[in-house]
Amino acid sequence: MTYENLTTPGPRHLAVPCLKILLSKGLGLGIVAGSLLVKLPQVFKIVGAKSAEGLSLQSVMLELMALTGTMVYSITNNFPFSSWGEALFLMLQTVTIAFLVLHYRGQTVKGVAFLACSALVLLVLLSPLTPQAVVTLLQASNMPAVVVGRLLQAATNYRNGHTGQLSAITVFLLFGGSLARIFTSIQETGDPLMAGTFVVSSLCNGLIAAQLLFYWNAKAPHKKKKEQ
Repeated sequence: MTYENLTTPGPRHLAVPCLKILLSKGLGLGIVAGSLLVKLPQVFKIVGAKSAEGLSLQSVMLELMALTGTMVYSITNNFPFSSWGEALFLMLQTVTIAFLVLHYRGQTVKGVAFLACSALVLLVLLSPLTPQAVVTLLQASNMPAVVVGRLLQAATNYRNGHTGQLSAITVFLLFGGSLARIFTSIQETGDPLMAGTFVVSSLCNGLIAAQLLFYWNAKAPHKKKKEQ
């Protein structure tokens, strides 16, 4: 066997890269498919309770900003849909949650205005009028937006001593999805900004998940009164 035979890429050499690509594509499409339902438990929990108690509106808004930034940045950079598709579906569900928070606070008109403004901002960001530098800046601002948003929710949980209407299913699915996205973003986009955003997102989602476990048996004061 010659040196050339040993160093020339063969089936075994190609197997690992192909496996990584297949795994990344499979994970990516799985995350996108899962994102169609991931926040619905949160929506149903709010509607069922007719209350958004325990949810930080500022946190929801910052998460919406981060998701919008990721989606617009990915579209303008022509990244494959499997690497960012969940941002679209999570954004739509997050907009719904933000409206419900406003609605159940007695601010329905403000909620409708918010929906209209969100649609307008998205159209402008996706239009040729928006410079690429602005889109990149929006994506770069995702990390602080995610951190501040999650810290606001964590602070709300700590101050209340319970997690209110936060859905455990949604929180744990978001945590798992953001962990998987670290691998897929590195594999499919090679963009350090995207990968870094998901690393930070995973840490922050992990914090909220830990709080859910810690406050698992804690209940809001009005619920305790009803039981008594």
